[in-house]
Amino acid sequence: MSEPVYKRVLLKLSGEALMGQQGLGIDPHVVSEIAISLKEVKELGVEIGVVIGGGNIFRGLSASARGMDRVSADYMGMLATVINAMALEDYLERNEVYTRVLTAIKMEQLAEPFVRRRAMRHLSKGRIVIFAGGTGNPYFTTDTAAALRAIEIEADAIIKGTKVDGVYDSDPKVNPDAKMFKQLNYIDVVNKRLKVMDSTAVTLCMENNLPILVFNLTKKGYLKKIILGEPIGTKVCEGQND
Repeated sequence: MSEPVYKRVLLKLSGEALMGQQGLGIDPHVVSEIAISLKEVKELGVEIGVVIGGGNIFRGLSASARGMDRVSADYMGMLATVINAMALEDYLERNEVYTRVLTAIKMEQLAEPFVRRRAMRHLSKGRIVIFAGGTGNPYFTTDTAAALRAIEIEADAIIKGTKVDGVYDSDPKVNPDAKMFKQLNYIDVVNKRLKVMDSTAVTLCMENNLPILVFNLTKKGYLKKIILGEPIGTKVCEGQND
């Protein structure tokens, strides 16, 4: 078996990734497939953190645009991420993978509060750690939370699962001639406003030289292949574009 290229990673999942073809909520089959993919990577000896969005349940920015107070809306979005984290935890443990949910907002009956040293301890013990509640602050996305947690746990890379094969110069679902990039540098992602992660998250990664790997989460086995170093999807890092 090939050796993993990355020893510790942070997987960023959108809330929408959990709803499959449904218009809203959580698709148990999709969550089960994600849990199985994570188990495969775990069995390689890789330490894994996960950050999940909440857009399948509630999106704070959209609610704010429709007139709701932005701070209240963002906190509601943070609560949605806890629901998703608990769902993924359940399916991971059904597959006999020890898991812990750590939240940025205290809710001891449901999960442990986020403490960096505690997170590092869980990872070293071989547990998958799911970080919920975003950063715990309004006005920050779960992309930024993912970048922050990845830096805090000293991850080797952020791996972002999407519904497309990588980062394109335009929407491939609309433009059949859209070009996919194999490699991008951070500053071009920010300047061209490419839809990788928000600019705050990308800037954090740039300042800490943390690569971002974007791949198609819906393709079975791709997460494991990325961990083993196969050139799948798009890599955002220092250096020249492809």
